[in-house]
Amino acid sequence: MKKNTLLNSHLSTLVARLGHTDEITLGDAGLPVPAGVERIDLAVSPGLPGLEGTLGALLSELQLEAVVLAEEIKTVSPDLHQRLLDQIAAAAHAQGGDIAVSYISHAEFKRRNGHSRAVVRTGECTPYANLILCAGVPF
Repeated sequence: MKKNTLLNSHLSTLVARLGHTDEITLGDAGLPVPAGVERIDLAVSPGLPGLEGTLGALLSELQLEAVVLAEEIKTVSPDLHQRLLDQIAAAAHAQGGDIAVSYISHAEFKRRNGHSRAVVRTGECTPYANLILCAGVPF
């Protein structure tokens, strides 16, 4: 039995299949998933699992190069925004390199998640609680 942090077989397989610059969208309970994009639905009930915990589990195995957030998170959900930035900064430190953070409109975010290898749906119910994670390389 696997003993690392990321126990979900679908998420673990997804991370193992990623190449440099491939993207995963980590979304809240309401983020639409475009047709043709793999959906990994973790949502059980409102808040379960939360976005931050799911991100932490993914970061235990994912080499991260960049993150894209919706511009609206800055003003609509500033507390969550700051916690996500702190979590990304901690991941950058653990990796020994920078993780670029950029912002696009929520409308553009919903279009861009159609290019993701998968959209991971959490039970998060905070507005604009969505990230696009861009895979890096550990060398």
